[in-house]
Amino acid sequence: MAAKKKKTAAKSNRRRTGNTKNSGLISRLASRLRFFLTRSVLVLAVTAFVIASLVVLWTDFQVRHQFDGKRWALPAKVYSRPLELYPDLALTVDELETELQMLSYSKVARVTKAGEYARRGNEIQLFSRGFQFWDGTEPSLQVGVSFSQERIRSIRQLPFAGTDMAADLPLALVRIEPLVIGGFYPTHKEDRILVRLEQAPDLLVETLLTVEDRGFFQHFGLSIRGIARAFLSNVKAGKIEQGGSTLTQQLVKNFYLNNERSITRKIKEAVMALLLEFHYQKEEILETYLNEVYLAQAGNYGVHGFGLASAYYFGESFEHLNVPQVALLVGLVKGPSYYDPRKYPQRALQRRNQVLDLIHAEGFIDEIAWQRYRRAPLGVVENPAYFHYRYPAYLDLVKRQLKQNYREQDIHNQGLKIFTSLDPRIQRIAENQLQYSLQQLEQSHGESLQNLQGAVVLTAPQSGEVVAMVGGRNVRNPGFNRALDAVRPIGSLIKPAIYLTALERYGDYSLASLISDEPLQVPTMEGDFWSPSNFDNTSHGQVTLLEALSRSYNQAAARIGLDLGVDQVIETLQRLGLRRELPAYPATLLGAGGLAPVEVAQIFQTLANQGFQQPIRAIREVMDAQGNSLSRYPYSVKQVVDPAAAYLINYALAEVMQAGTGKSVYYSLPKQITVAGKTGTTNDMRDSWFAGYSDDFLGVVWLGRDDNGATPLTGSAGALRVWRKIFRQLDPQALSLIKADDVEFIWYDAEAGKRSGALCDGAIKIPMQKHSIPDEWTSCGQGDRVINKVKSWFN
Repeated sequence: MAAKKKKTAAKSNRRRTGNTKNSGLISRLASRLRFFLTRSVLVLAVTAFVIASLVVLWTDFQVRHQFDGKRWALPAKVYSRPLELYPDLALTVDELETELQMLSYSKVARVTKAGEYARRGNEIQLFSRGFQFWDGTEPSLQVGVSFSQERIRSIRQLPFAGTDMAADLPLALVRIEPLVIGGFYPTHKEDRILVRLEQAPDLLVETLLTVEDRGFFQHFGLSIRGIARAFLSNVKAGKIEQGGSTLTQQLVKNFYLNNERSITRKIKEAVMALLLEFHYQKEEILETYLNEVYLAQAGNYGVHGFGLASAYYFGESFEHLNVPQVALLVGLVKGPSYYDPRKYPQRALQRRNQVLDLIHAEGFIDEIAWQRYRRAPLGVVENPAYFHYRYPAYLDLVKRQLKQNYREQDIHNQGLKIFTSLDPRIQRIAENQLQYSLQQLEQSHGESLQNLQGAVVLTAPQSGEVVAMVGGRNVRNPGFNRALDAVRPIGSLIKPAIYLTALERYGDYSLASLISDEPLQVPTMEGDFWSPSNFDNTSHGQVTLLEALSRSYNQAAARIGLDLGVDQVIETLQRLGLRRELPAYPATLLGAGGLAPVEVAQIFQTLANQGFQQPIRAIREVMDAQGNSLSRYPYSVKQVVDPAAAYLINYALAEVMQAGTGKSVYYSLPKQITVAGKTGTTNDMRDSWFAGYSDDFLGVVWLGRDDNGATPLTGSAGALRVWRKIFRQLDPQALSLIKADDVEFIWYDAEAGKRSGALCDGAIKIPMQKHSIPDEWTSCGQGDRVINKVKSWFN
């Protein structure tokens, strides 16, 4: 029994010992597990802290880097020439009114503020907006402009309301702000006009904060009340519908984030708002918001900021907004598309009045003003001038010239202000007359003339400035620019260069030199012959150089060109401004080489400028976003043609218009003024060209088909008709042919090659360089000299 108890006790002891051992093992395992878990939690906590810190630091860097650095990629703005008004300017009252409408001036019964005009018969009263030009700031003025016989008779300054300024103060010059004709945009296609907080019109800040964030100047970036309200709303909806955003959070969303709706994005938005408020003053944040907030979509471009929205909706500068306009813009912050005043005017009106109600309740406007403002119309302009990107061909030229001095990214991102020489009035004339003429020609010729295209380049000969450019019949199409890129054979437009090359050789050629206009054959490298013929397939025997050019005889031009050398003719073209290489083949003498209309304009520009060559240009000045002048584009002129030869070729090209291929124009221009020019027609009449000029305008017109198909149009029947319609509306000044000192008019017998008398048969009066004048006289000429001498004795 005792043994059995001992045995049982031993077993019990062993069990207790085993249990003790197991308990110790479990305890040790639990201890190790607690240590591991504690360490893991600490590691995870430290890791999470480090990661969160890094994220916050990186976010902080992003916030400060973008806010402190270049906050916006600003598009470049391109401006037309300013309209300069002065007494005796050739401008009608209708033309001034049209330009004011393009600038979004409002027509009113009585002018009271900038951006308004009133018309009374032949007088316009206007209140200019003022503008910062590269050479100074043009002040805002109230002026009266009187017209008489399609010219400005007088300009006088009118008194501002509430001032004691004397009325009827005469003005010699008033410069109206230029029209924005386009821009070059960043890749994200945002547009804005930067404004300063101190420029804000009355009640804008108060209205904005009343509607969007009443506690802006008290909170630290987040509104606890707004977050709670949004949280409850989102819980009820089962999704994120409201954000409870402060103005700072809205700025963060627009400035740094996308439109994603998620908890993660909201957390990031809140962190960034806190960081923004930590680093920057409230005024800085508010000013940035004024420039960043999205307020409209204009085609492909987003309208950001109150500055640009002012121009987009009202045609007004930011600081000139009135209270109803302020209320509408603030109301649009909630939903620019939903409340679009052009698409949904009733919605917009209700939203604007809601905002007016709020600021009235807050005591910012009194009862009388509140009632008056609620009755006010929306006042939104139908066609905002700031968004008339109307001239794609001209903008194409501007950009190509900019690229000579600026990087692509600078053109699109630095907010450059580019002032050009485009004249909206002349541009409108060129567009209308090209489109009208193409329609007329197609109606006249039917199926034989389908899909006709055209291009126009207009410059000012004395400055080389491009005043208008049309790249095709669809004048708003930013596609293929035929004025710059349609490289087509130029036909007879090359002939002035041939005859100029000859006239520079005074000992060999003059305008009276006889040239054979008979058939010729020139062997080619291919083993056959080049045999040019005249357009009418008729030969004319011996003709003077002047007649050969004015009648555009091909055989005569080919003969004289071959005598001079094709390479010499090409060298003359290069002196006149051509940069393209042309092959030195005989066919080049009849315009087989292709040029674009703008290149033709460059060549004729030098002829129109009396032999002084200057690059044609579209840009006058470039300023940065702060208004500092960056680049000037001064005149660059050099004489490349001897004055005598320049006079002689211009005399000959004027003869083209009076007696040659361009004579149909002479009697249709105002007062039958002197102009000069040359027609051009290519094989199968695939290209119809004309280049012509007066004292103040040079115009190049091309007509043809993009597929290079044949047309029934010569240079006279096509391009010249367009040119004539344009110049009739331009009212050009007569071409001034300034005779060089060593040029003398004489009577000449071309067949005899001698000087002659005025009464002699076959005598022509013609200008010659003095070294070209022969010493010999015809017998008739000698007798005529005696008769004239005797007459002088009795006078």
